[in-house]
Amino acid sequence: MSIIDTRTPDAKRLVPGATGDWEIVIGMEVHAQVTSEAKLFSGASTSFGAEPNSNVSLVDAAMPGMLPVINEECVRQAIRTGLGLKAKINHKSVFDRKNYFYPDLPQGYQISQYKQPIVGEGMVTISVGPDRQGQFEDVEVGIERLHLEQDAGKSIHDQHPTLSYVDLNRSGVALMEIVSKPDMRSSDEAKAYLTKLRTIVRYLGTCDGNMDEGSMRADVNVSVRRPGEGFGTRCEIKNVNSIRFVGQAIEYEARRQIAILEDGGKIDQETRLFDPNKGETRSMRSKEEAHDYRYFPDPDLLPLEFDQAYVDALAKDLTELPDDKKDRLVNSLGLSAYDASILVSEKAIADYYEKVASGRDGKTAANWVINDLLGALNKAGKGIEEAPVSPEQIGAVIDLIKEGTISGKIAKDLFEIVWNEGGDPRQLVESRGMKQVTDTGAIEKAVDEIIAANPDKVEQAKAKPTLAGWFVGQVMKATGGKANPQAVNDLVKAKLGIE
Repeated sequence: MSIIDTRTPDAKRLVPGATGDWEIVIGMEVHAQVTSEAKLFSGASTSFGAEPNSNVSLVDAAMPGMLPVINEECVRQAIRTGLGLKAKINHKSVFDRKNYFYPDLPQGYQISQYKQPIVGEGMVTISVGPDRQGQFEDVEVGIERLHLEQDAGKSIHDQHPTLSYVDLNRSGVALMEIVSKPDMRSSDEAKAYLTKLRTIVRYLGTCDGNMDEGSMRADVNVSVRRPGEGFGTRCEIKNVNSIRFVGQAIEYEARRQIAILEDGGKIDQETRLFDPNKGETRSMRSKEEAHDYRYFPDPDLLPLEFDQAYVDALAKDLTELPDDKKDRLVNSLGLSAYDASILVSEKAIADYYEKVASGRDGKTAANWVINDLLGALNKAGKGIEEAPVSPEQIGAVIDLIKEGTISGKIAKDLFEIVWNEGGDPRQLVESRGMKQVTDTGAIEKAVDEIIAANPDKVEQAKAKPTLAGWFVGQVMKATGGKANPQAVNDLVKAKLGIE
Protein backbone atom coordinates (compact mmCIF):
# COMPACT_ATOMS: atom_id res chain seq x y z
CA MET A 1 0.00 0.00 0.00
CA SER A 2 1.51 3.34 -1.07
CA ILE A 3 0.97 6.20 1.38
CA ILE A 4 -0.07 9.51 -0.15
CA ASP A 5 0.87 12.74 1.63
CA THR A 6 -2.28 14.89 1.59
CA ARG A 7 -1.15 17.83 3.75
CA THR A 8 0.97 20.90 3.03
CA PRO A 9 3.29 21.85 5.93
CA ASP A 10 1.62 24.49 8.13
CA ALA A 11 3.91 26.79 10.12
CA LYS A 12 1.54 26.94 13.11
CA ARG A 13 1.68 23.14 13.50
CA LEU A 14 5.47 22.76 13.29
CA VAL A 15 7.45 21.84 16.39
CA PRO A 16 10.65 23.83 17.02
CA GLY A 17 13.78 21.81 17.67
CA ALA A 18 17.35 22.78 18.49
CA THR A 19 18.33 22.61 14.80
CA GLY A 20 15.14 23.81 13.14
CA ASP A 21 11.45 23.01 12.77
CA TRP A 22 9.93 19.52 12.63
CA GLU A 23 6.57 18.21 11.48
CA ILE A 24 4.70 15.46 13.35
CA VAL A 25 2.89 12.85 11.25
CA ILE A 26 0.17 10.82 12.98
CA GLY A 27 -2.00 7.91 11.93
CA MET A 28 -4.29 5.90 14.15
CA GLU A 29 -5.73 2.41 14.41
CA VAL A 30 -8.79 2.47 16.64
CA HIS A 31 -10.27 -0.74 18.03
CA ALA A 32 -13.97 -0.24 18.69
CA GLN A 33 -15.93 -3.04 20.36
CA VAL A 34 -19.06 -3.76 18.36
CA THR A 35 -22.32 -3.23 20.26
CA SER A 36 -23.86 -6.70 20.10
CA GLU A 37 -25.41 -9.14 22.55
CA ALA A 38 -23.17 -11.99 21.36
CA LYS A 39 -19.56 -12.38 20.19
CA LEU A 40 -18.35 -12.34 16.59
CA PHE A 41 -18.30 -16.11 16.03
CA SER A 42 -20.11 -17.53 19.07
CA GLY A 43 -23.28 -17.03 21.09
CA ALA A 44 -21.47 -16.16 24.32
CA SER A 45 -22.50 -12.93 26.06
CA THR A 46 -20.51 -9.71 25.68
CA SER A 47 -21.68 -8.16 28.99
CA PHE A 48 -19.03 -6.10 30.78
CA GLY A 49 -18.07 -6.81 34.39
CA ALA A 50 -19.12 -10.49 34.52
CA GLU A 51 -17.25 -12.99 36.68
CA PRO A 52 -13.94 -14.05 35.06
CA ASN A 53 -14.33 -16.80 32.43
CA SER A 54 -18.13 -16.85 32.75
CA ASN A 55 -18.83 -15.53 29.22
CA VAL A 56 -16.88 -18.21 27.38
CA SER A 57 -18.26 -20.71 24.86
CA LEU A 58 -16.47 -23.81 23.56
CA VAL A 59 -15.66 -21.82 20.40
CA ASP A 60 -14.04 -19.01 22.45
CA ALA A 61 -12.00 -21.56 24.38
CA ALA A 62 -10.86 -23.14 21.05
CA MET A 63 -11.99 -26.64 21.96
CA PRO A 64 -11.25 -29.26 19.27
CA GLY A 65 -13.87 -29.48 16.51
CA MET A 66 -15.58 -26.19 17.38
CA LEU A 67 -16.32 -24.09 14.27
CA PRO A 68 -16.96 -20.32 14.07
CA VAL A 69 -20.34 -19.05 12.83
CA ILE A 70 -20.57 -15.37 11.87
CA ASN A 71 -22.86 -13.12 13.93
CA GLU A 72 -24.87 -11.17 11.34
CA GLU A 73 -25.58 -8.26 13.69
CA CYS A 74 -21.82 -7.58 13.89
CA VAL A 75 -21.75 -7.43 10.07
CA ARG A 76 -24.64 -4.97 10.08
CA GLN A 77 -22.94 -2.82 12.70
CA ALA A 78 -19.72 -2.70 10.64
CA ILE A 79 -21.67 -1.61 7.55
CA ARG A 80 -23.51 1.09 9.53
CA THR A 81 -20.18 2.39 10.82
CA GLY A 82 -18.73 2.38 7.30
CA LEU A 83 -21.70 4.43 6.09
CA GLY A 84 -21.17 6.86 8.97
CA LEU A 85 -17.54 7.26 7.87
CA LYS A 86 -18.70 8.00 4.29
CA ALA A 87 -16.71 4.95 3.25
CA LYS A 88 -16.89 2.40 0.46
CA ILE A 89 -18.74 -0.75 1.53
CA ASN A 90 -17.19 -3.88 0.02
CA HIS A 91 -19.83 -6.41 -1.04
CA LYS A 92 -17.30 -9.21 -0.67
CA SER A 93 -14.79 -9.54 2.16
CA VAL A 94 -12.65 -12.37 3.49
CA PHE A 95 -11.72 -13.50 7.00
CA ASP A 96 -8.08 -14.44 7.55
CA ARG A 97 -6.10 -16.08 10.30
CA LYS A 98 -3.50 -13.81 11.89
CA ASN A 99 -1.06 -16.18 13.57
CA TYR A 100 0.73 -15.32 16.77
CA PHE A 101 1.13 -16.88 20.22
CA TYR A 102 -0.28 -15.21 23.30
CA PRO A 103 -1.50 -16.85 26.53
CA ASP A 104 -4.96 -15.24 26.33
CA LEU A 105 -5.49 -16.26 22.67
CA PRO A 106 -6.57 -19.94 22.93
CA GLN A 107 -6.69 -20.58 19.16
CA GLY A 108 -3.09 -19.51 18.63
CA TYR A 109 -4.41 -17.14 15.94
CA GLN A 110 -6.84 -14.26 15.63
CA ILE A 111 -9.60 -14.25 13.01
CA SER A 112 -9.27 -10.90 11.25
CA GLN A 113 -9.49 -9.41 7.74
CA TYR A 114 -6.30 -8.69 5.86
CA LYS A 115 -6.44 -7.91 2.14
CA GLN A 116 -10.22 -7.80 1.69
CA PRO A 117 -11.87 -5.82 4.54
CA ILE A 118 -15.60 -5.22 4.81
CA VAL A 119 -15.17 -1.41 4.54
CA GLY A 120 -12.77 0.54 2.32
CA GLU A 121 -11.73 4.17 2.09
CA GLY A 122 -13.73 6.92 3.79
CA MET A 123 -13.39 10.36 5.37
CA VAL A 124 -13.87 12.06 8.74
CA THR A 125 -13.99 15.86 9.05
CA ILE A 126 -12.63 17.21 12.33
CA SER A 127 -12.80 20.73 13.73
CA VAL A 128 -9.66 22.07 15.43
CA GLY A 129 -9.69 25.18 17.60
CA PRO A 130 -10.57 27.73 18.66
CA ASP A 131 -7.42 29.73 17.86
CA ARG A 132 -6.61 33.14 19.42
CA GLN A 133 -9.17 34.79 17.15
CA GLY A 134 -11.83 32.27 18.21
CA GLN A 135 -11.81 30.58 14.81
CA PHE A 136 -12.10 26.86 14.06
CA GLU A 137 -10.37 25.02 11.23
CA ASP A 138 -11.88 21.99 9.51
CA VAL A 139 -9.43 19.21 8.63
CA GLU A 140 -10.22 16.10 6.60
CA VAL A 141 -8.74 12.84 7.87
CA GLY A 142 -8.83 9.92 5.45
CA ILE A 143 -10.01 6.48 6.52
CA GLU A 144 -7.96 3.67 4.96
CA ARG A 145 -10.20 0.77 5.97
CA LEU A 146 -12.43 -0.79 8.59
CA HIS A 147 -12.26 -4.52 9.22
CA LEU A 148 -13.87 -6.97 11.64
CA GLU A 149 -11.78 -9.11 13.97
CA GLN A 150 -11.87 -10.99 17.25
CA ASP A 151 -10.61 -9.49 20.47
CA ALA A 152 -8.16 -11.46 22.61
CA GLY A 153 -8.71 -12.36 26.27
CA LYS A 154 -7.07 -10.57 29.16
CA SER A 155 -3.90 -11.53 31.05
CA ILE A 156 -3.89 -10.39 34.68
CA HIS A 157 -0.46 -10.05 36.28
CA ASP A 158 -1.17 -8.44 39.67
CA GLN A 159 -3.20 -11.17 41.40
CA HIS A 160 -0.33 -13.51 42.31
CA PRO A 161 3.41 -13.02 42.93
CA THR A 162 4.56 -15.73 40.48
CA LEU A 163 1.55 -16.56 38.28
CA SER A 164 -0.47 -14.71 35.64
CA TYR A 165 -4.22 -15.29 35.42
CA VAL A 166 -6.19 -15.40 32.19
CA ASP A 167 -9.77 -14.14 31.74
CA LEU A 168 -11.33 -15.23 28.43
CA ASN A 169 -14.56 -13.20 28.77
CA ARG A 170 -13.32 -10.77 26.13
CA SER A 171 -11.92 -13.50 23.86
CA GLY A 172 -13.91 -13.56 20.61
CA VAL A 173 -15.72 -10.26 21.20
CA ALA A 174 -16.22 -8.45 17.88
CA LEU A 175 -13.97 -5.49 17.18
CA MET A 176 -14.01 -2.99 14.36
CA GLU A 177 -10.47 -1.86 13.61
CA ILE A 178 -10.74 1.58 12.02
CA VAL A 179 -7.47 2.54 10.32
CA SER A 180 -6.85 6.18 9.45
CA LYS A 181 -4.44 7.53 6.89
CA PRO A 182 -1.41 9.43 8.24
CA ASP A 183 -3.24 12.74 7.80
CA MET A 184 -2.93 14.29 11.27
CA ARG A 185 -0.19 16.80 12.11
CA SER A 186 -0.64 17.62 15.80
CA SER A 187 -1.78 16.11 19.08
CA ASP A 188 -4.81 18.43 18.98
CA GLU A 189 -5.83 17.01 15.60
CA ALA A 190 -5.39 13.45 16.90
CA LYS A 191 -7.56 14.17 19.95
CA ALA A 192 -10.20 15.83 17.78
CA TYR A 193 -10.18 12.82 15.43
CA LEU A 194 -10.63 10.29 18.22
CA THR A 195 -13.35 12.43 19.81
CA LYS A 196 -15.19 12.70 16.48
CA LEU A 197 -14.86 8.97 15.79
CA ARG A 198 -16.29 8.17 19.21
CA THR A 199 -19.17 10.61 18.62
CA ILE A 200 -20.00 8.97 15.28
CA VAL A 201 -20.11 5.39 16.61
CA ARG A 202 -22.16 6.51 19.61
CA TYR A 203 -24.68 8.25 17.36
CA LEU A 204 -24.90 5.11 15.23
CA GLY A 205 -25.16 2.83 18.26
CA THR A 206 -22.40 0.60 16.87
CA CYS A 207 -19.99 1.03 19.83
CA ASP A 208 -20.54 2.58 23.26
CA GLY A 209 -17.14 4.31 23.11
CA ASN A 210 -16.42 3.72 26.81
CA MET A 211 -12.63 3.93 26.79
CA ASP A 212 -12.39 3.33 30.54
CA GLU A 213 -14.01 -0.10 30.01
CA GLY A 214 -11.70 -0.93 27.11
CA SER A 215 -14.46 -0.92 24.50
CA MET A 216 -12.55 1.69 22.51
CA ARG A 217 -8.78 1.98 22.43
CA ALA A 218 -6.24 3.49 20.08
CA ASP A 219 -2.90 2.42 18.60
CA VAL A 220 -1.18 5.69 17.67
CA ASN A 221 1.51 5.79 14.96
CA VAL A 222 3.91 8.74 15.34
CA SER A 223 6.83 9.88 13.18
CA VAL A 224 8.62 13.19 12.65
CA ARG A 225 10.27 14.79 9.64
CA ARG A 226 11.60 18.06 8.33
CA PRO A 227 8.84 20.06 6.57
CA GLY A 228 8.59 19.00 2.94
CA GLU A 229 10.54 15.75 3.38
CA GLY A 230 9.20 12.19 2.98
CA PHE A 231 7.68 10.19 5.82
CA GLY A 232 9.97 9.31 8.71
CA THR A 233 10.24 6.00 10.58
CA ARG A 234 7.16 5.52 12.74
CA CYS A 235 6.68 4.08 16.19
CA GLU A 236 3.36 2.61 17.28
CA ILE A 237 2.05 3.40 20.77
CA LYS A 238 -0.28 0.54 21.70
CA ASN A 239 -3.61 0.45 23.51
CA VAL A 240 -3.99 4.05 24.65
CA ASN A 241 -7.31 4.19 26.51
CA SER A 242 -8.07 7.89 26.91
CA ILE A 243 -8.22 10.88 24.59
CA ARG A 244 -6.12 12.93 27.00
CA PHE A 245 -3.46 10.21 27.13
CA VAL A 246 -3.36 10.11 23.31
CA GLY A 247 -2.39 13.79 23.32
CA GLN A 248 0.24 13.31 26.01
CA ALA A 249 1.71 10.23 24.32
CA ILE A 250 2.08 12.04 20.98
CA GLU A 251 3.72 15.09 22.56
CA TYR A 252 6.25 12.96 24.43
CA GLU A 253 6.98 10.58 21.55
CA ALA A 254 7.50 13.40 19.04
CA ARG A 255 9.96 15.12 21.38
CA ARG A 256 11.77 11.82 21.98
CA GLN A 257 12.19 11.20 18.26
CA ILE A 258 13.28 14.79 17.53
CA ALA A 259 15.97 14.58 20.26
CA ILE A 260 17.34 11.32 18.78
CA LEU A 261 17.46 12.68 15.22
CA GLU A 262 19.05 15.97 16.26
CA ASP A 263 21.75 14.00 18.06
CA GLY A 264 22.54 12.20 14.79
CA GLY A 265 20.75 8.95 15.73
CA LYS A 266 18.05 7.04 13.88
CA ILE A 267 14.57 5.94 14.89
CA ASP A 268 13.94 2.20 15.31
CA GLN A 269 10.53 1.06 14.09
CA GLU A 270 9.01 -0.45 17.21
CA THR A 271 5.93 -0.86 19.34
CA ARG A 272 5.85 1.26 22.49
CA LEU A 273 3.59 1.65 25.54
CA PHE A 274 2.51 4.92 27.17
CA ASP A 275 2.93 5.21 30.94
CA PRO A 276 0.37 7.82 32.09
CA ASN A 277 1.92 8.05 35.55
CA LYS A 278 5.32 9.09 34.17
CA GLY A 279 3.93 10.77 31.07
CA GLU A 280 6.34 8.91 28.80
CA THR A 281 6.50 6.06 26.28
CA ARG A 282 8.71 3.01 26.64
CA SER A 283 9.79 0.28 24.26
CA MET A 284 7.64 -2.86 24.20
CA ARG A 285 8.92 -4.86 21.20
CA SER A 286 10.21 -4.44 17.66
CA LYS A 287 7.35 -3.70 15.28
CA GLU A 288 6.00 -6.70 13.40
CA GLU A 289 5.29 -6.57 9.67
CA ALA A 290 2.37 -8.33 7.97
CA HIS A 291 4.53 -11.30 6.89
CA ASP A 292 5.39 -11.99 10.54
CA TYR A 293 1.76 -12.99 11.13
CA ARG A 294 1.60 -15.49 8.20
CA TYR A 295 -1.91 -14.42 7.15
CA PHE A 296 -4.01 -16.88 5.16
CA PRO A 297 -7.79 -17.15 4.53
CA ASP A 298 -9.60 -18.95 7.34
CA PRO A 299 -10.62 -22.34 5.93
CA ASP A 300 -13.58 -22.55 8.35
CA LEU A 301 -15.26 -19.40 7.03
CA LEU A 302 -16.67 -18.70 3.57
CA PRO A 303 -16.14 -15.24 2.04
CA LEU A 304 -18.67 -12.75 3.39
CA GLU A 305 -20.95 -11.54 0.59
CA PHE A 306 -24.05 -9.31 0.38
CA ASP A 307 -25.64 -7.07 -2.27
CA GLN A 308 -26.28 -3.31 -2.50
CA ALA A 309 -29.91 -3.78 -1.46
CA TYR A 310 -28.67 -5.10 1.89
CA VAL A 311 -26.54 -1.96 2.35
CA ASP A 312 -29.36 0.36 1.21
CA ALA A 313 -31.77 -1.13 3.76
CA LEU A 314 -29.31 -0.34 6.57
CA ALA A 315 -28.59 3.15 5.17
CA LYS A 316 -32.31 3.96 5.12
CA ASP A 317 -32.60 3.50 8.88
CA LEU A 318 -29.43 5.37 9.89
CA THR A 319 -29.80 8.13 12.46
CA GLU A 320 -28.91 11.74 11.61
CA LEU A 321 -25.13 12.01 12.04
CA PRO A 322 -23.38 14.82 13.97
CA ASP A 323 -22.16 16.78 10.91
CA ASP A 324 -25.63 16.72 9.33
CA LYS A 325 -27.28 17.68 12.61
CA LYS A 326 -24.81 20.54 13.13
CA ASP A 327 -25.55 21.91 9.62
CA ARG A 328 -29.30 21.73 10.30
CA LEU A 329 -29.02 23.55 13.63
CA VAL A 330 -26.95 26.32 12.01
CA ASN A 331 -29.06 26.69 8.86
CA SER A 332 -32.55 26.07 10.24
CA LEU A 333 -32.34 27.41 13.79
CA GLY A 334 -29.73 30.13 13.28
CA LEU A 335 -27.23 28.82 15.84
CA SER A 336 -23.55 29.71 15.65
CA ALA A 337 -21.22 26.94 14.47
CA TYR A 338 -19.62 26.95 17.94
CA ASP A 339 -22.91 26.47 19.81
CA ALA A 340 -24.07 23.81 17.35
CA SER A 341 -20.75 21.94 17.81
CA ILE A 342 -21.27 21.81 21.58
CA LEU A 343 -24.86 20.59 21.23
CA VAL A 344 -24.04 17.77 18.77
CA SER A 345 -20.94 16.61 20.66
CA GLU A 346 -23.05 13.92 22.34
CA LYS A 347 -26.25 12.42 20.98
CA ALA A 348 -27.92 12.67 24.40
CA ILE A 349 -27.17 16.42 24.57
CA ALA A 350 -28.48 16.95 21.03
CA ASP A 351 -31.67 15.01 21.82
CA TYR A 352 -32.16 17.03 25.03
CA TYR A 353 -31.67 20.32 23.20
CA GLU A 354 -34.11 19.45 20.43
CA LYS A 355 -36.82 18.73 22.99
CA VAL A 356 -36.22 22.13 24.62
CA ALA A 357 -36.13 23.93 21.25
CA SER A 358 -39.31 22.29 19.93
CA GLY A 359 -41.78 25.14 19.28
CA ARG A 360 -39.41 27.72 20.83
CA ASP A 361 -36.65 30.08 19.72
CA GLY A 362 -33.61 27.94 18.89
CA LYS A 363 -31.01 30.46 20.09
CA THR A 364 -32.75 31.01 23.43
CA ALA A 365 -33.01 27.24 23.95
CA ALA A 366 -29.30 26.84 23.06
CA ASN A 367 -28.27 29.52 25.58
CA TRP A 368 -30.19 27.79 28.37
CA VAL A 369 -28.92 24.30 27.56
CA ILE A 370 -25.27 25.33 27.04
CA ASN A 371 -24.80 28.03 29.68
CA ASP A 372 -27.21 27.02 32.42
CA LEU A 373 -27.75 23.27 32.14
CA LEU A 374 -24.34 22.11 30.87
CA GLY A 375 -22.63 24.67 33.12
CA ALA A 376 -24.43 23.28 36.17
CA LEU A 377 -23.75 19.67 35.12
CA ASN A 378 -20.06 20.42 34.65
CA LYS A 379 -19.87 22.07 38.06
CA ALA A 380 -21.61 19.06 39.65
CA GLY A 381 -19.46 16.55 37.74
CA LYS A 382 -22.52 14.94 36.15
CA GLY A 383 -23.39 13.77 32.64
CA ILE A 384 -26.48 14.78 30.68
CA GLU A 385 -28.16 11.48 31.60
CA GLU A 386 -28.01 12.51 35.28
CA ALA A 387 -29.53 15.98 34.76
CA PRO A 388 -32.06 16.70 37.54
CA VAL A 389 -33.84 19.19 35.26
CA SER A 390 -35.86 17.79 32.34
CA PRO A 391 -36.17 19.39 28.87
CA GLU A 392 -39.82 20.08 29.67
CA GLN A 393 -38.88 21.99 32.83
CA ILE A 394 -36.34 24.20 31.01
CA GLY A 395 -38.89 24.71 28.26
CA ALA A 396 -41.43 25.90 30.83
CA VAL A 397 -38.91 28.42 32.23
CA ILE A 398 -38.30 29.80 28.72
CA ASP A 399 -42.07 30.03 28.12
CA LEU A 400 -42.57 31.97 31.37
CA ILE A 401 -39.94 34.53 30.27
CA LYS A 402 -41.52 34.90 26.84
CA GLU A 403 -44.98 35.41 28.37
CA GLY A 404 -43.58 38.15 30.61
CA THR A 405 -44.53 36.23 33.74
CA ILE A 406 -40.94 36.26 35.03
CA SER A 407 -37.82 38.25 34.20
CA GLY A 408 -34.49 36.79 33.10
CA LYS A 409 -33.10 37.25 36.62
CA ILE A 410 -36.07 35.49 38.22
CA ALA A 411 -35.67 32.71 35.66
CA LYS A 412 -32.12 32.04 36.91
CA ASP A 413 -33.42 31.77 40.47
CA LEU A 414 -36.24 29.50 39.28
CA PHE A 415 -33.76 27.22 37.50
CA GLU A 416 -31.77 26.89 40.75
CA ILE A 417 -34.92 25.87 42.63
CA VAL A 418 -35.91 23.29 39.98
CA TRP A 419 -32.33 21.94 39.91
CA ASN A 420 -32.19 21.49 43.69
CA GLU A 421 -35.81 20.67 44.57
CA GLY A 422 -37.60 19.73 41.35
CA GLY A 423 -41.18 20.70 40.67
CA ASP A 424 -43.30 22.33 37.98
CA PRO A 425 -41.84 25.79 37.16
CA ARG A 426 -45.30 27.33 36.66
CA GLN A 427 -46.56 26.10 40.02
CA LEU A 428 -43.36 27.24 41.73
CA VAL A 429 -43.76 30.77 40.34
CA GLU A 430 -47.32 30.90 41.69
CA SER A 431 -46.68 29.32 45.08
CA ARG A 432 -43.52 31.32 45.82
CA GLY A 433 -44.72 34.68 44.52
CA MET A 434 -42.03 34.89 41.87
CA LYS A 435 -44.06 36.68 39.21
CA GLN A 436 -42.41 39.84 37.96
CA VAL A 437 -44.12 43.15 38.71
CA THR A 438 -45.69 44.44 35.49
CA ASP A 439 -47.97 46.96 37.20
CA THR A 440 -46.53 50.25 35.94
CA GLY A 441 -48.03 52.10 38.89
CA ALA A 442 -46.00 50.03 41.37
CA ILE A 443 -42.87 50.31 39.25
CA GLU A 444 -43.34 54.08 38.83
CA LYS A 445 -43.64 54.49 42.62
CA ALA A 446 -40.27 52.66 43.07
CA VAL A 447 -38.64 54.77 40.34
CA ASP A 448 -39.89 58.02 41.90
CA GLU A 449 -38.53 57.01 45.33
CA ILE A 450 -35.06 56.20 43.94
CA ILE A 451 -34.91 59.46 41.93
CA ALA A 452 -36.08 61.56 44.92
CA ALA A 453 -33.44 60.00 47.16
CA ASN A 454 -30.56 60.64 44.73
CA PRO A 455 -30.74 64.19 43.30
CA ASP A 456 -26.97 64.33 42.67
CA LYS A 457 -27.15 61.14 40.55
CA VAL A 458 -30.05 62.66 38.58
CA GLU A 459 -27.89 65.60 37.46
CA GLN A 460 -25.02 63.25 36.55
CA ALA A 461 -27.36 61.00 34.52
CA LYS A 462 -28.73 63.94 32.58
CA ALA A 463 -25.16 64.91 31.66
CA LYS A 464 -24.14 61.32 30.98
CA PRO A 465 -27.20 59.21 29.91
CA THR A 466 -25.41 55.85 30.36
CA LEU A 467 -25.71 56.39 34.14
CA ALA A 468 -29.43 55.68 33.81
CA GLY A 469 -28.41 52.04 34.22
CA TRP A 470 -27.54 52.79 37.87
CA PHE A 471 -31.17 53.84 38.53
CA VAL A 472 -32.45 50.70 36.78
CA GLY A 473 -30.26 48.56 39.03
CA GLN A 474 -31.47 50.32 42.17
CA VAL A 475 -35.12 49.87 41.21
CA MET A 476 -34.57 46.18 40.44
CA LYS A 477 -32.89 45.83 43.84
CA ALA A 478 -35.75 47.62 45.61
CA THR A 479 -38.34 45.35 43.98
CA GLY A 480 -36.41 42.16 44.75
CA GLY A 481 -35.65 41.67 41.07
CA LYS A 482 -39.34 41.22 40.29
CA ALA A 483 -39.91 44.40 38.28
CA ASN A 484 -40.07 44.06 34.51
CA PRO A 485 -36.57 45.27 33.45
CA GLN A 486 -37.82 46.81 30.19
CA ALA A 487 -40.62 48.68 31.96
CA VAL A 488 -38.13 49.98 34.55
CA ASN A 489 -35.70 51.08 31.83
CA ASP A 490 -38.41 52.95 29.92
CA LEU A 491 -39.76 54.69 33.05
CA VAL A 492 -36.30 55.74 34.31
CA LYS A 493 -35.44 57.32 30.97
CA ALA A 494 -38.80 59.07 30.78
CA LYS A 495 -38.51 60.45 34.34
CA LEU A 496 -34.93 61.62 33.74
CA GLY A 497 -35.86 63.12 30.40
CA ILE A 498 -33.15 61.28 28.46
CA GLU A 499 -33.35 59.24 25.28
